[in-house]
Amino acid sequence: MCIAHGRGTMHEFALYKQSKLKLDAELALLADSGYQGLSKLHAKSKTPTKKPKKGQLTKAEKRANREPARLRIAVENVIRSLKIFRILAERYRNRRKRFSLRFNLIAGLYNYELSSK
Repeated sequence: MCIAHGRGTMHEFALYKQSKLKLDAELALLADSGYQGLSKLHAKSKTPTKKPKKGQLTKAEKRANREPARLRIAVENVIRSLKIFRILAERYRNRRKRFSLRFNLIAGLYNYELSSK
């Protein structure tokens, strides 16, 4: 598992670019519309089609956007659950060196909770 974090407020895509994380070329990435331009960094990435200015999406584009959204909802639910612990929702005021450790512990608790259901 790899965790990248930065100081202050930073968009996830900017953090991804800053981290210079090298992903396997065979790995397929599924991202939301905030990651426009990801295809320039990773060939097998998929982001939804954005509505053009003063235009509309076609029915085919809407259908194509719906499938990744169905897959991404599981990820969004996990992020919501991690925000309950407030490590992602608020400013982290403890030692930054231990952020990754605490984040991994909370993720482990979440995984344990899922496995016990």
